[in-house]
Amino acid sequence: MTTGMNKDYDVIVIGGGPAGYAAAIKASQMGGKVALIEKYKVGGTCLNRGCIPTKTYIRNAEMIGILERAENRGIMINDPDFNLDMAKIIQYKNNVVNTLTDGVSGLLKSYGITVYIGQGRLKKDKSVEIDGKDIISGKAVIYAGGSKVSRLPIKGIENPLIMTSDEILDLAEVPKYLTIIGGGVIGVEMAEIFSAYGSRITIIELCDRILPQMDKEISEVLTKILKTKGIRILTGARIDKIKEEKRGLKCFFSDGSGVECDRVLISTGRIPDLSAVGELDFKTDKGRIQVDAYMKTSIEDIYAPGDINGKNMLAHAAFKMGETAAQNAMGENVKSNLRFAPGCVYTIPEIGTVGLTEEEAKKKYDDICTGRFNFIANGRALSSGETKGFVKVIGDRKYGEILGVHILGPQAAEIINEASVLMSSEVTLEEVSSFIHGHPTYSESFMEACADALGRSIHLPKKLIKRS
Repeated sequence: MTTGMNKDYDVIVIGGGPAGYAAAIKASQMGGKVALIEKYKVGGTCLNRGCIPTKTYIRNAEMIGILERAENRGIMINDPDFNLDMAKIIQYKNNVVNTLTDGVSGLLKSYGITVYIGQGRLKKDKSVEIDGKDIISGKAVIYAGGSKVSRLPIKGIENPLIMTSDEILDLAEVPKYLTIIGGGVIGVEMAEIFSAYGSRITIIELCDRILPQMDKEISEVLTKILKTKGIRILTGARIDKIKEEKRGLKCFFSDGSGVECDRVLISTGRIPDLSAVGELDFKTDKGRIQVDAYMKTSIEDIYAPGDINGKNMLAHAAFKMGETAAQNAMGENVKSNLRFAPGCVYTIPEIGTVGLTEEEAKKKYDDICTGRFNFIANGRALSSGETKGFVKVIGDRKYGEILGVHILGPQAAEIINEASVLMSSEVTLEEVSSFIHGHPTYSESFMEACADALGRSIHLPKKLIKRS
């Protein structure tokens, strides 16, 4: 990079994560001259330290579970014990990550997008300084700064034995006892992974249940499943301090009691990364840059898609917000609708959810109906030995509108996409229950749950329809 070089672009994108690289590619597709600034490596948290590496580890956990259950299916393994080579596990994970990040770099190059590796910083004139040296200018800026790990003000949290989700993915040794502070998405996924790897897990959650933002029934059933795996779950609990002792760490509650462990994972969510704000003064709300449905910020010609605005901190939502920002930066007038963006949790079994929870639906609608189909009644699930969980559908009884779908079970993260598309298309319970699904498939359970909401499921006993 040449110091002091000035270049004019149609769009400057700050951040190379899902929102940023999607925005850069979309703007280029529309004929724009585009620059992208990334301080670390393209792909953002998702590819480098989040979605992709954790899914690689989750697959390992699934394979361990398959080995452990093989004898039940008549597959006799001479030595049922197994050992983990963490160096190989980490290398495999890194290979997956590098393949995808190299792929993103190749996409950006194919579109002629200029990529700068360095810390971007916005100037008062809306130009962007890179590492305090180069300054580039553009007609519009898309600030897709992403997010960073949230750290709680817990005494002793600076101890090197205490990790975030960034560090644990490169942990060379499996801790015998691992305490996870935070029972949200990251916390329960890491609990699944390291429990399968051999750690004794304790989850400590401040709220009265794990996954507190999800449908209550999903949380309750998952809690039971995790406990059968030996995972200890403490809810309504707050850690005041963490202290290193002779045998490792101890996490103390306010009453003086505590939990002993070898390592601690802080898994209390993520917050927007505002390190590139520089000299500008954006309108914010609780540390999140405020945007409208067009991804416009309070400053003209600057857009802020993705985690930076806190609307929906999921990679697939970031892709869509990034595209919307690019379209508008290039002169269009497009809104981003995240209403039916699905949420996925990669526990074993998986969770997929979209729309309103049952609690939310009861508050907004006068008369709702619910349908449920347990995977133990599904032929594919039973033959596969994946019978835990259910599909739950919530609808408006008057019009048959599907208000919410909540799945805990095999392939839930795949099935939920069907529900999301159908809800976006305003397809009704009546219509879904009339569709033909392949048999035997896991996704039949979604169709059966929709039929059950109407009291018409062929593969469930007759039930009386109760009004909510």
